[in-house]
Amino acid sequence: MPERQYVDPASGERIPLEPGRWRSGTGGPMLLEPGRGITRAEIEPDAPGLWRYRAAFAGEIAAPVVLGEGRTPLVAGEWGGARPLWKLEWCSPTGSFKDRGSSVMLSLLRQQGARAVIEDSSGNGGASVAAYGAAAGLDVSVFAPASTSPGKLVQARAYGARIELVEGPRVAAQDAAIAAAERGLGWYASHNWHPFFLEGTKTLAYEIWEDLGFVAPDAVVMPVGAGSSLLGCALGFRELLRAGEIDRLPRLYAAQPLHCSPVDAAFHVKRGDAARARAVLPTIAEGASIARPLRLEPMLDALRESGGGTVAIPEDGIRAAHAQLAARGLFAEPTSATAAAALGVLVERRAILPSDTTVVLLTGSGLKAPPPA
Repeated sequence: MPERQYVDPASGERIPLEPGRWRSGTGGPMLLEPGRGITRAEIEPDAPGLWRYRAAFAGEIAAPVVLGEGRTPLVAGEWGGARPLWKLEWCSPTGSFKDRGSSVMLSLLRQQGARAVIEDSSGNGGASVAAYGAAAGLDVSVFAPASTSPGKLVQARAYGARIELVEGPRVAAQDAAIAAAERGLGWYASHNWHPFFLEGTKTLAYEIWEDLGFVAPDAVVMPVGAGSSLLGCALGFRELLRAGEIDRLPRLYAAQPLHCSPVDAAFHVKRGDAARARAVLPTIAEGASIARPLRLEPMLDALRESGGGTVAIPEDGIRAAHAQLAARGLFAEPTSATAAAALGVLVERRAILPSDTTVVLLTGSGLKAPPPA
């Protein structure tokens, strides 16, 4: 099978998988050409974790960087009359789903010749890239806003990453990281920009499909900030549909904190609702606090194509869901609690029925963030 290429969604340009390439000729984010998907016969049962689905990846990765990512538990529960299946992504090596993307992205970059990588993050992404960079023998620099809580950077520092604090808003850290990469200080390995990060997160779809006996769920609810879990699920389920392994896409639902909910705002405005400027305020769901998502349009396309939607949760709703999860033995980040709160809203709206097979992604451990005050 020919190696897939990158594609620029803005221009349609096809771009070879050039070493170090992370953005298109127009300066925007790239995606990978659609994959053919794989059948259940192509799963490698003896491969570690998510690498059992490596036949679905774009290009051959000969020596993957493996720390035990993937194959996270799917635990049955009860929530507001529904019977969700909680996908416990906090069982990942660094405590968040970001390990799926980091494993695949850094495996590729090391194979392409990277010796040093640069990431910008204020939380889970930086910790994950730092861990997999250490495992890969790469030098890692993480650029973070100077306002980042010191506790959020402890994990990345422990893995040996160099932390560069940048004054100003979150985008200033991104700009500083890109500038450092352009000066030749390392390859830009952004979990928001690099297309191969999504090759890792799409294994969420494959894993859910396999765990459910090779069928798609009716719905998947997930917290959304930059959108790598949403886009990964969309890519994976599209591939399974293309391969003939499922007969429909599950409905995808994006949960966001009301204080920072650009996907929810854009989804409803584009559907004809009255356009309103929505203020961006501090939120306890820090992992979803992305005011201007880089891949907003692909996220909206994925939601509409699946027949799903969005929910914006106020701060008191996130706090209540966080406490209710903990009372069930599930200690999640406040960001993950946003998805649980959204499930309750969707059940009330009858967008999700008690009879539906619904998977809710709990993307990060409560140990990664202090409990909401």
